Amino acid sequence: MKQLLPNIYQWSWFSQEKQIDFNGLFLTIGEHRILIDPPPLPQEEAMRMKQGGPVDYVLITNRDHEREAETCRKTFNCRLYVPEADAPQMTIKLDKTYRDGELLPGGIWAVQLPHQKSAGETALFLPQGKGVLIVGDALIGAPPGSLRLLPAEKYADTKEAKEGLRRLLKYHFDAILVGDGASILTGARAIVEQLLQG
Repeated sequence: MKQLLPNIYQWSWFSQEKQIDFNGLFLTIGEHRILIDPPPLPQEEAMRMKQGGPVDYVLITNRDHEREAETCRKTFNCRLYVPEADAPQMTIKLDKTYRDGELLPGGIWAVQLPHQKSAGETALFLPQGKGVLIVGDALIGAPPGSLRLLPAEKYADTKEAKEGLRRLLKYHFDAILVGDGASILTGARAIVEQLLQG
């Protein structure tokens, strides 16, 4: 597990099928300890997390990022939150659904993104520092230092999907942490703007 930003840590699991890193995040914000989109978590890391205190929540950004959420919920005895619009398509046992504009534990804002691969695709915004945006499948960090959309066949309409991502530009952020690929820790907003202009 590596520290990306103050109080934000990431671990990765390489997907042979997709040929890309699947990333999970571990946030410690005030009294809360939160996991986001957890891929397989090595047992030694889980033990280390437990030693630091209870993990309160697992947050999922979209229906396809269930990953190891159920395992983590059982391991840490924590609450599992998923986007309301994706909940009917998910197989995991959840504790709560959340909606666009909702303030989640740790002061994290839910930003639902229209016209994406799934109806519930949601970015998570943390106003800390210069602003941090967390995305699931909305943007892929590949190649490193850049961002791209999923392949066109994943969308009903690629142009609409791109337009839906413009919601991200309403927020001030310097870092973007991606569920797949390499995160960008500084200057991320300009990279998102450039992508959406193309």
